[in-house]
Amino acid sequence: MTGAAGESADAASRRRGAGEVIDVLVVDDDPNVARINAAYVEKVPGFRVSGTAHSAAEALLFLRGHPVDLVLLDHYLPDESGLALLHRLHGTGVAPEVIMVTAARDTATVRAAQRQGALQYVVKPFTFAHLRGKLDSYAALRHELATAPVAEATQETVDRIFGAAAVPGDGAETLPKGHSVLTADLVRGVVHAARAPLSAQEVAERAGLSRQTAQRYLKLLEGAGLVRRRLKHGETGRPVHLYRWSGPAA
Repeated sequence: MTGAAGESADAASRRRGAGEVIDVLVVDDDPNVARINAAYVEKVPGFRVSGTAHSAAEALLFLRGHPVDLVLLDHYLPDESGLALLHRLHGTGVAPEVIMVTAARDTATVRAAQRQGALQYVVKPFTFAHLRGKLDSYAALRHELATAPVAEATQETVDRIFGAAAVPGDGAETLPKGHSVLTADLVRGVVHAARAPLSAQEVAERAGLSRQTAQRYLKLLEGAGLVRRRLKHGETGRPVHLYRWSGPAA
């Protein structure tokens, strides 16, 4: 088990309260996989890996001394399942958000993770772009809730909260035939996190998709009013369409 050195839990809590960094614990029984996943997290701006653990017992011990904001949790652990650990966390007073990151893909496990309160569910193997899309969406939601000007949430905010808690398969009926909820969420996360308008090619590169696929989902998001498109004319060559997030917390 490893952790961030030289910082007290109180200091970490104050830093999180300031909204500077989202602290993450990576839990996976395979040390090599945990190291790779941790490296992925560290590449996403605004996120920092506070530690890694390779069993449920190690994870609980770490969390008692190092409060974090988010746990990337494997289901297959040597001492108990990730779902059992997720259930236990609710009764310990330690309540970070949890994204399941696991090879378990049976419907029963996915649904159980949803019932236990997992925010997202990422199936191994996955690309960095896919995980980044999940993390970017999570960070955007946290920022929106932290900066909300009123105590009562609007229906739009409520929809975003419950949308962030969806797992693969939920809401598929809201997309046209042939479209994937996961891919739509990935493209949405890329555009939402961008500091400047992006071309379809740039979205494709960041999401790890083909340009044609990115364009198809950008059109879908534009039709839903979440993305705004404008034409950029260059000095030479063909004009380029640029896409900017126009949904909540734009």
